Amino acid sequence: MSRIGRLRELLSEPLLVTNLVNVRYLTGFDSSNAALLVEPDRARLFTDFRYIEAAQGIEGVETVLTKRSLMGWLGEELSGRVGFEANVLPWSFAEDLRANGVDLVPRKGLVEQLRAVKDEGELETIRRCCAITDRMFERLVTEIPFVGRREREVAWDIQRLFHEEGAEEMAFESIVGSGPTGARPHARAGDKVISEGELVVIDTGCNVAGYVSDYTRTLATGELDPELQETYAVVLAAQQAGLDAIRPGVTGIDADAAARDVIEASDFAGTFGHGLGHGLGLDVHEAPRLSTESPDTLAPGNVVTVEPGVYLEGRFGIRIEDDVFVTADGIENPVRFTKELTTVS
Repeated sequence: MSRIGRLRELLSEPLLVTNLVNVRYLTGFDSSNAALLVEPDRARLFTDFRYIEAAQGIEGVETVLTKRSLMGWLGEELSGRVGFEANVLPWSFAEDLRANGVDLVPRKGLVEQLRAVKDEGELETIRRCCAITDRMFERLVTEIPFVGRREREVAWDIQRLFHEEGAEEMAFESIVGSGPTGARPHARAGDKVISEGELVVIDTGCNVAGYVSDYTRTLATGELDPELQETYAVVLAAQQAGLDAIRPGVTGIDADAAARDVIEASDFAGTFGHGLGHGLGLDVHEAPRLSTESPDTLAPGNVVTVEPGVYLEGRFGIRIEDDVFVTADGIENPVRFTKELTTVS
């Protein structure tokens, strides 16, 4: 069954899809100005003159030329009871539609729950992303100098290597956090000069055909203090515990707990502040979530990150992250780059 067909089975009324990533998922159409109305007997794809030629001929949808002010145009054209993506559509646009007599019904997460379970084509594309990321990391640790260079310079090298290995674009801005910068989970690569004998957290990924990878490795720039080596071993053990726990039917809370318990039982209790992981696909962060507050239960076809960490403010951080596929009896891990502590110069 087509993706639109599967969505129809979830609907109580027509659904206006305005999340552009969801439009792409359902139709394959990628633009900056589009909406899709899924009805019981048809699906209409709305876009303006800049994209209409690209939209024409998409199987299973009727293309409709709109004004460039798409929401204003829809307010004049739609009528009756219509569901809308309540977590996406701006309030002002919703009010405009209501003012024109559209009976809007808020719906949340309908397309996202379909996206959470990947088909084999999607999995194969993510495998390609992971293979490119593996090759990038292999070159990064053998070809690129770290010590004496700014974090942002290493980030630029990462972008160049991804391009040379076949990525279409970056999945997100790379994190390069050395020493105390690495203690901030979402640190931006800055002007700090990387020193010898410290840890460097590299969190990066690439995009192929709209799908993404998201890896983290923590590298050493020379001989480390025993405490840093001990901390790395704890994070590595926590990640393995998380990987071992993942299988269909396991909740996001329980998967998180498997890794978190390892850190909480160590000398670094209380230093793992974020969730174990998140879904991965057309977005870097999507369903399902692995965290202490996750509402999700894992199913075959889910793709999730597994990324425990320890962060000591003002000193250092360590994170190790893989992208894994939930299978019928466990996981497939397409990540090949080593998790053994690697030293760079």
